[in-house]
Amino acid sequence: MPATLSWIIIATAAGGLLSATLAGLFLLVPAPKRASALPHLISFATGALLGAALLELLPTAVRSAGLANAHLVGMAVVGGIFAFFVLEKFVLWRHCHVEDCDSHSLHQRDPRERAAGVLILVGDAIHNVLDGVLIAAAFLHSVPLGIATSIAVFAHEIPQEVGDFAILLHSGMSRGRAFALNLLTGLASVAGGLVAWFALAQAVDLLPYALAVAAACFLYVAVADLIPGLHRRIEPLASVQQVALIAVGILVIVLTDSH
Repeated sequence: MPATLSWIIIATAAGGLLSATLAGLFLLVPAPKRASALPHLISFATGALLGAALLELLPTAVRSAGLANAHLVGMAVVGGIFAFFVLEKFVLWRHCHVEDCDSHSLHQRDPRERAAGVLILVGDAIHNVLDGVLIAAAFLHSVPLGIATSIAVFAHEIPQEVGDFAILLHSGMSRGRAFALNLLTGLASVAGGLVAWFALAQAVDLLPYALAVAAACFLYVAVADLIPGLHRRIEPLASVQQVALIAVGILVIVLTDSH
């Protein structure tokens, strides 16, 4: 096995496993404290998703595609939002038929909360594949650049993974299943690294539009699924906390991206 390919596999696998594992420490918090913290983490996750989509993924997609192709990036975003809308409809439809519900009773979990969990896994998998492509591209340039890029991606993933865990638990998943699925999506970066190694030219050509689709997923989950849930709490103090935590989520993405 070529040395560069070994570096790519080790870096992408270690980054995916470590970020998911460190973020998974949240699952060790006692259930009462975790339940009280969950609404706050949902607010944080909303900000992190908006920040990642609008301040990182989309600008990178436009820069990579070039201004001449910016309209194609926009079309990818619109197509992604439409695709995730259809996917959510399918998840809702399947959930209702499997559980034989009639618009769901008040005692059942909101099916849209469950759908948000599915969508965030899809978007996170796409994002991690792209992280793998970026890490591989850096290693193909030089090992020091690859190591530096891997560290940057790893630092960026931890706060996002914490937000993902909050969304998965909010969707009704058990701690074990949420950890296993998050770990699995984390390993998608290995697939991205292998794609970049064997077909880098084609992967780079598609990278801006795949970034746009990942951004569309994050935007859709934040705006269609999470924000409506936040509006259920209208107390002044809760509203102030939500705004503050959304801002913190955006700020964390800005700071990690700037470094």
